[in-house]
Parts: sequence; structure tokens; C-alpha cells
Amino acid sequence: MGESKRDKSLGIKTTGLREWKDRRDQYNRYEATPYKALDRLFKYHKLSKDDKVVDFGCGKGRVSFYIHNRFQIPVTGIEANPITYEEALDNKRTYILKANHISAPINFQYGLAEHYQIDYDDSCFYFFNPFSVEIFKKVVTNILFSVADSKRTIHLILFYPLPEFKRYLEQHTPFEMINKIKMPLTSDKYNKFLVYRLQEDI
Repeated sequence: MGESKRDKSLGIKTTGLREWKDRRDQYNRYEATPYKALDRLFKYHKLSKDDKVVDFGCGKGRVSFYIHNRFQIPVTGIEANPITYEEALDNKRTYILKANHISAPINFQYGLAEHYQIDYDDSCFYFFNPFSVEIFKKVVTNILFSVADSKRTIHLILFYPLPEFKRYLEQHTPFEMINKIKMPLTSDKYNKFLVYRLQEDI
């Protein structure tokens, strides 16, 4: 099933690209994670019923809707592009017509990722290379402060991770890589998921 057909099954429209007119040095263009990649990720990495997911740079919401629909757990998407954010809200209006049986909330917030207030029960954070490593460091620092206040296990999922992201996590944070999920039939060494975990005693 193609991308558009998968979108249609969820009642959403998330295909296409969108470049930034400004912030190009800090925020990357909108491009949705392929559905085949999401299928492969969650074949090898399962989310639990107690997880609460934050999708940074959520764009039009594909990953948020996919996770919410598949695992029926709370999801929050964060988007800094005002046009793309409005499209995510439009998608939510049509999505909930098909997913009104799911009680878990799905929400979208407009704003910069580094300004998002980490909730005490946010436990899984998704990144598809949405912004510079400088912003990524600020977001991870916010997550670590949150864990200091509310002990819990945290997972970071990185799709298409660049070396500086991996290097920062492994050299300057307590996160440990627990899974590497490569996409088949590709010569692109970045076309993979890296899953990191911070295990905190509760």
C-alpha cells in the first residue's frame, strides 16, 4: 500500500515536502517518515500501554497518528512551522472521525521544540532529524531535567540520525543505545533508527 493510501486509511494527508523560508540553519524541512520505516521500527521496538509519546518536529502528524492508532496511547506532536501546524490540526479533525473509539488523547502544540515543557509522564521521544544538534542538545537537557524531577525510564527514537547526534548522546549523556534498526535494500548508511534508553530507578 502506497503512502497516500496509508494516509487515506487514517483519514489524513501527510505527503509532500516543505522547506523553511527562515530558520534554515536550525530547523530542517518537513518530510514525513515513510510508513514502511514505521512498520519496520515497531516490528522490533514495542511501545507499552503506559508510554506517552512526544513527536518533535511532528510536521503534519504522520508519526503521531500512526503511533496513536497502532498502540492507542497518548501522543503529543510539537511543530514550529505555523502552516504545517495548521495542517496537523486539520488532519486531527478528520482522523478522530475514524479513531473515535480510542480513548487516549492526541494533541498538537505550536512552538519551538526547546520550549516544550516536558510532562512528568512523557516517556518516549521521537526525532526525524528535525533540527540542528544545538537544538537537540537543549531538548535532551530538558528531558534530563524532567527525569531528575520525576524518575522514570525514557526512550529516544532517532530516524536518519546524523553522527553528531549519536556522538552527543553517547559521549555527553547517560543514554545507552539499545537497538539499531536498519532499513533493508538501501545503501544510505543513515537510513536507520537508533533507539536509546535511560533507565532510572523509581
